[in-house]
Amino acid sequence: MPSALPDGDPVPLDGSLPESALAGVGERPFGFYVHVPFCTVRCGYCDFNTYTAAELGPAGTAPGASRATYAQAAVAEVRRARGVLGERTVPVQTVFLGGGTPTLLSPADLGSILGAIDEEFGLVLGAEVTTEANPDSVTLRDLDELRAAGFTRISFGMQSAVPEVLAVLDRTHDPRRVPAAVEWARAAGFEQVSLDLIYGTPGESLADWETSLDAALACGPDHVSAYSLIVEDGTALARRVRRGELAMPEEDDLADKYVLADERLTAAGLGWYEVSNWARGVPGDDAARCRHNELYWTGADWWGVGPGAHSHVGGVRWWNVKHPAAYADRLAADRSPAQAREVLAPEDRRVERVLLELRLREGLDPQVLEDAGRAAVPDLQARGLLETGTDRLVLTRRGRLLADAVVRDLLP
Repeated sequence: MPSALPDGDPVPLDGSLPESALAGVGERPFGFYVHVPFCTVRCGYCDFNTYTAAELGPAGTAPGASRATYAQAAVAEVRRARGVLGERTVPVQTVFLGGGTPTLLSPADLGSILGAIDEEFGLVLGAEVTTEANPDSVTLRDLDELRAAGFTRISFGMQSAVPEVLAVLDRTHDPRRVPAAVEWARAAGFEQVSLDLIYGTPGESLADWETSLDAALACGPDHVSAYSLIVEDGTALARRVRRGELAMPEEDDLADKYVLADERLTAAGLGWYEVSNWARGVPGDDAARCRHNELYWTGADWWGVGPGAHSHVGGVRWWNVKHPAAYADRLAADRSPAQAREVLAPEDRRVERVLLELRLREGLDPQVLEDAGRAAVPDLQARGLLETGTDRLVLTRRGRLLADAVVRDLLP
């Protein structure tokens, strides 16, 4: 499978964390990510830890590798998380179910996982509870049941509105299904609806991308994520590029499409708050932002449930074994499903703050930088890559296009 995990350091069999990581747990924002590793088909560009029924083969009947029993394994890890974190009060602010395609599980199964999190930890009032979904993986009844189970936000994998572009990506949904799915989510009472888009697919013209943006905006989403296509090693798309069947995305084309997205989304009332994410609202109103993703970008705490899922608590990052059957076997044996972990040194955490916080609309506190990095700021402002007149380092639109180069200058 793609998505090779790093080596890391050994994890205690019970998954216990060092006292240094547990200090302050519950005082920092805390959320759960739940990975559901099943897909109907594997998209050619995807390198996530996902499995089709054909890829699982006979293992698909094993506990945890079966859709029918997967929720039980996920609930077992939630209960293990409670044991590791002890009696501390750890209110959960966000829950995000991703994949894969979480909605290939029944609403009852997804609700049971959410229910276990609430029972063991407690969801704060107004908690953000998101599930990803493919437009063809839900019905109005499904969405009604998910909303009744406590889900408040849904993110549809739209990717494109152009059939030819979807075909290159191996996406199987009918683009005409997206407006219907959004309408059903609204009717079910979801507080927020987000759409995911991809630009830079081989063969996609600027007009194609404009069509996708127009179609997305016509749905009236609260939030849009727009990511440039990355051709990941080991994927079917990478093999097609290597054989010369498809051309690699060109940097200038990606830049033109990013600028068009920013212009169109901004004009429609969705402001950027992270380089690849736009949310409806006015400055100071963060209601439509994805609060769960902000946990990642600001170095907060989260527990990742599921095979291959990553977690972070108090400067300790760990990741679970990849295969669903191996994951469930460890839990059945009363063992942690974690494969390995790393304890982040202060310098590691400082570098990560620069990498992640610079991508946010609020920008980066320059005091996080060392002297050489702060010395580079005036030149970056003069080149139009950082905003002027603010006490934080905020990327301009041009700076967002060249974010990696800005980071290199700030971390010499």
